Amino acid sequence: MKKTGNILVFIFSIYVCLMSYYLYTHQYYNADLEAYMGLIYKTEHSDLKIEDIHKKVYTELKNINPKLSEISKAEEIAIGGNTYYYTLSKNPKAYEEELQLFSVKPFYNFVNLMFYKLGFNVLTSISLTSIFSYVFIITLIFGFLIRILKNYPLAFIITVIISLFKPLLEASRYASADSLACLMLLLSFYTFIIKKNHLAATVFAMLCVLTRPEYFILYSLLYILIYFYKNTLQIKTAQVFLSYGYIFLSFFLIQYFNQISWSVLFMNQFTKVQIYPISNPDPFYFPDYVNFIKKTMMLDFNGSYFPLLLLFIVIILANKFSLNSKKSWAQCLFFGAVYAAVFVRYLVFPSLANRMMIGFYLIIVLSLIYIQNSKTDIFKNSLEAGK
Repeated sequence: MKKTGNILVFIFSIYVCLMSYYLYTHQYYNADLEAYMGLIYKTEHSDLKIEDIHKKVYTELKNINPKLSEISKAEEIAIGGNTYYYTLSKNPKAYEEELQLFSVKPFYNFVNLMFYKLGFNVLTSISLTSIFSYVFIITLIFGFLIRILKNYPLAFIITVIISLFKPLLEASRYASADSLACLMLLLSFYTFIIKKNHLAATVFAMLCVLTRPEYFILYSLLYILIYFYKNTLQIKTAQVFLSYGYIFLSFFLIQYFNQISWSVLFMNQFTKVQIYPISNPDPFYFPDYVNFIKKTMMLDFNGSYFPLLLLFIVIILANKFSLNSKKSWAQCLFFGAVYAAVFVRYLVFPSLANRMMIGFYLIIVLSLIYIQNSKTDIFKNSLEAGK
C-alpha cells in the first residue's frame, strides 16, 4: 500500500503540474481584471497619477483584448452595461471610483501584489494567485481524502474528478478572489476538524473574510452551531467568542474603510448599471430590490448545483437519521447553516455564479464524504452517547 501510495503521489504531482500549465495558458479575460491591475499599480507606484495608471492599464489590456476599445452603446445587452465599461476605458476619474469597489478584498489584493513584487508582470501576478490557489485546493483535498478514506487510489480518483469540476476551473482562469477565498475556507475547516487547531482555523477564517467578505455570513451561522456544541467539541466559551471576535473584526475593518454603500452596489450591479460618478448614485428603491429578487431567485437556485447537492445530503443523512441522535441533528444543522448562508448571501448579493459558489460546493461535497466514510464523527464520539 505504501509503494502504491508513493506512486500515486508522484502521478498526482505530475497531474498538478500539467493542470497548472493548462490554466496558465488558458487564462480568461474578465471585466474585473482592469480594477485589480489598477490596485496593484496604485499601491506599488503611489507616485503615479490616476491618469497615468489608467493609461498604463488599458494599454496593456488592449494587447490581450483588442475589442476593449470597440465597446459601444450599440452592443449593450444589459441596461448601461457596456457603456459603463466603455466609460471606464475613457475616463480616468470614473476608473478611479471603480477601484473602490474592489478594494474590499484586501488579502486577495495583497497576494496579487506579492507576486508582482517578486518580479512577475501585473497580468501574470493576478493569474498566479488563482492558479496557485487551485493547486493548493486540490492538494489539500487529496491529503484530506487520503486521511479519511485510507485508500490512495480512491482518493486520487475523487480528487481528479473534483479538480475537473467546472466552477473550480472557471474560478482558476478568472481574475477573481474566488479560488483564494475557497482555499482559505477549506484550510479553516481542515485545521479545525482534522488538526483540532482552533487558532490556525481562526486565522484562516479571518483571511477568508478578508478575501471575500460575504463568507462572514457562513462563519457567523457556523459559530452559532459551534457555541451550542462547544462541550462536545471541547471548546471553552471564551475561545468561541474570542475566535468569532477576530473574524468579526476582520469584517468590520473592511466595512469601516469601504467607501461604497450596499445600496449603491446593489443598484449599480443588478438594477441599472450606473455611469460615472458613483459618488452621486441613483436613489435606492426597495420595491426595485424586491422585484429583482422575486424575478431571479428561483431561476438562479435551479441553475446552480445546490438542488442536486441537497438531494445527496437528504439521501446520505436520511440513511442513518434518528430523532434521538445528537449526531444526526448536528449534521442536519451543519448543512442547514450552509444553505441558510447561501440564502442570506443571495439576499445581499443576488448572484449564484458557480465560480463564486465553489467554497460552498466543496464544503458540502467533502463533508458528505467525511460523514459517509469517517470512522470518527465530526463532533467526536461523545455524540454517540446521545443515541
